[in-house]
Amino acid sequence: MAAVLEHVFDLRVAVGEPIRVGRTDSEDLNVTPIIGGTVEGPRLGGRVLGVGADWWVTRGATTQLDARYIIEADDGSAIDVVNRGYWHAGADVERRLVAGEDVPEEELYYRTAFVFQTGAEAHRWLTEAQFVGYARPEPGHVVIRVHRVA
Repeated sequence: MAAVLEHVFDLRVAVGEPIRVGRTDSEDLNVTPIIGGTVEGPRLGGRVLGVGADWWVTRGATTQLDARYIIEADDGSAIDVVNRGYWHAGADVERRLVAGEDVPEEELYYRTAFVFQTGAEAHRWLTEAQFVGYARPEPGHVVIRVHRVA
């Protein structure tokens, strides 16, 4: 049986300038501050608080992502977000992104998996399923379409 994906909301996460930590010749560790954002969709609305960051390690052409931040739902509830995934794109796509072109998410591999925590009963559904994201970069933002795996 094939998995069914239910679109639940979109994240538009505002990010600051990356901080390069570095590691070795084969790995490069960076930290990108999360400074705000919005949450809009059929099952959740709210905002991304300016608390958290994305720790990302590049190894060759692949980047491993590890982001943690807080969503404040429209009803005031706090939702902890752990979002991990992978990014890679071909040289042509990288060149187009650096040039400021809009690149559709289908042309790059920018996929994530979420774990949510909250004590809010209204949002308990977030803690009881697996969620995946299809992301794309935009200037100053990462935009992620979030789906519940049914």
